[in-house]
Amino acid sequence: MNEDILTTLKILIIGESGVGKSSLLLRFTDDTFDPDIGATIGVDFKVKTLAVDGNKAKLAIWDTAGQERFRTLTPSYYRGAQGVILVYDVTRQETFAKLDNWLTELDTYCTRNDLVKMLVGNKIDQEDREVERDVGLKFARKHSMLFIEASAKTRDGVQCTFEELVEKILQTPGLWESVHKTRGVQLSELSETSVGGCGAYCSLL
Repeated sequence: MNEDILTTLKILIIGESGVGKSSLLLRFTDDTFDPDIGATIGVDFKVKTLAVDGNKAKLAIWDTAGQERFRTLTPSYYRGAQGVILVYDVTRQETFAKLDNWLTELDTYCTRNDLVKMLVGNKIDQEDREVERDVGLKFARKHSMLFIEASAKTRDGVQCTFEELVEKILQTPGLWESVHKTRGVQLSELSETSVGGCGAYCSLL
């Protein structure tokens, strides 16, 4: 049934509480947006199949709480991840200032040196911007990350975030070929939706 699935990838979404991690995930997986969504308690998990350049990958996407009291979940959360989406809120400078802390945590607990990182400046639909795009781009370049700005509310950049991340992972065979046989079918019984097509608004390195 899943012979056309190339591999299963573990994707993490990290960042401070309230930056819109869960909203980005729900927009991508369910195409929904809830302005009153509550804070994630512990870890949320969703599965979706994504088609990129003719290849299908099943994404196991992990969304964690940004609050300090849930940090005991950290080691197992990072283990085996092939891609990470690091999110900040363009209207809250303090969430951008904490990015270094998240990268330090990532370097401490991740088990793959070549995992792909994507920096996302979320909530670009709001007018009270505090972090300019060029500032985010400069930070991403400094840390060898892909970069995009997005809005879970308007859909802008959301699809492209996941497509570009997966494309980069698939271009790094060492990240996924070794786990294809051992882990690629573990999530075969979970429901999913196939998607594809990156919009022209993508702005990446």
